Amino acid sequence: MVDWDLIVSREGPAVWRTLYRLLGDRADTEDCFQETFLAALSVWKRQEVQHPRAMLNRLATARALDRLRQRYRYSNRHTAATDPDQVSSRGELPDQAAETSELSERLRKAIAELPEKQAQAFCLYYLEGWDYQQIAGHQEASVNAVGVLLHRARHRLQELLGDLMGQPARTV
Repeated sequence: MVDWDLIVSREGPAVWRTLYRLLGDRADTEDCFQETFLAALSVWKRQEVQHPRAMLNRLATARALDRLRQRYRYSNRHTAATDPDQVSSRGELPDQAAETSELSERLRKAIAELPEKQAQAFCLYYLEGWDYQQIAGHQEASVNAVGVLLHRARHRLQELLGDLMGQPARTV
């Protein structure tokens, strides 16, 4: 029998951080958090899970990317600037906080436009700090394939966000 209380208390904070970093919206994070653990329960019923944290992060990333795609597909945007929980506690000036919020939202939108495997690899590597080997194991791909996915993701993000680096943004 799986001790869900222990799993949620031990792994829940990492799952929450993953979701919140990707979504930037408290309500969406709460929904995806619940969906992640429901999906994990379903997986646990079908098979034994060797690495709960990795599986939960993978499920959380997939749920968050689905939510981002849905958000932009239907233009139901939730901006961090209108969420009172998003007020900067780092002492940023209002214009700096607004700029940071806008940049975060643009990055979220760009990540949502990536193909699924590229988006997952990008998030796991750059946001969660996983190495190529870990990503390869969880995407059932080779380490070289992970490198290719990350390269393509970075290239596509550069195309989508090029204007932030003094280049014209391209929509290919």
